[in-house]
Amino acid sequence: MIRSELVQKIADENPHLYQRDVERIVATIFDEIIEAMARGDRVELRGFGAFSVKQRDARVGRNPRTGESVSVEEKHVPFFKTGKLLRDRLNGK
Repeated sequence: MIRSELVQKIADENPHLYQRDVERIVATIFDEIIEAMARGDRVELRGFGAFSVKQRDARVGRNPRTGESVSVEEKHVPFFKTGKLLRDRLNGK
């Protein structure tokens, strides 16, 4: 499902809301999650999962094409851990 499909589904299920308002709501939720993660905070949506940021240390990697050593800088990457309810629904429990 892409963002526009999510907006359309919410708008269809809530006919009393204008589509532009639903778009603004969805955008605000995503923006808040992104801003919290940029601050290094953890975002937990009960029953769905938790978004967090993990730090990857600097290391020496290899260029797969040439085989030469390349230094890879330290970086922060997003991480998602599924919640128990989501895991159970995916596994048919």
